[in-house]
Amino acid sequence: MASGHLRHLVAGNWKMNGLKASTDVLDAVIKGHDAVLAARADLMVCPPATLLAAFAARAGGSTVAVGAQDCHAAAAGAFTGDIAAEMIADAGGKAVIVGHSERRTLHGESDADVRAKAEAAWRAGLFPIVCVGETRAERDAGHALAIVARQIAGSLPDSLPGDLVVAYEPVWAIGTGLTPTVADVAEMHGAIRRQLVERYGGAGQAVRLLYGGSVKPSNAAELMAIADVNGALVGGASLVADDFLAIAKACGTS
Repeated sequence: MASGHLRHLVAGNWKMNGLKASTDVLDAVIKGHDAVLAARADLMVCPPATLLAAFAARAGGSTVAVGAQDCHAAAAGAFTGDIAAEMIADAGGKAVIVGHSERRTLHGESDADVRAKAEAAWRAGLFPIVCVGETRAERDAGHALAIVARQIAGSLPDSLPGDLVVAYEPVWAIGTGLTPTVADVAEMHGAIRRQLVERYGGAGQAVRLLYGGSVKPSNAAELMAIADVNGALVGGASLVADDFLAIAKACGTS
């Protein structure tokens, strides 16, 4: 069930990094995402919330989109420190990452929490990038496929109200420099695709599946060539414009 025809998306998750001076990085990414590269892959930068509106304004009219790293499930309310999906849209964001392993682990987010946030993204006119992935212990125990299948089942709604992106990020590979083998990535992405098609029919074929976890220029081409890998969710390398653009250039046009 290969979906190589899907347009690649390379999204940069800046995490808790970036100050006003970081607009230089965004400017370099916008400049580097020329017509040739834009024909091959969509590019998105997800900065911290303090930079979201400024980045969206700066990227306006360019081929680079801006997204957010998290949202609250409610549209408004007494939730000090949280940001609603509607606020992200109002600031110019086009998408929001939900269910990243750091949110699941450090903030105790459940699959149900992630599902509610994904539904909030659609409610606000955004599309969610829903993250799933197993720990090293879960993979070593042979449970990786089952863990991710459970996360997919619990983190997504019964029907798709809008565009969806799923990012597979093995927790043990994030920021460690380690990556799974090509065979491991192919097996996982194939399993995710089958699960999405079983659940959503033809719409499941249109869901872009991103790989994340120590993606860098040196391994991007190999990863992007795998069936059912439709792009990348990039962490540290997205903070360096040349590295981020090099990963995007590794994407094909098929």
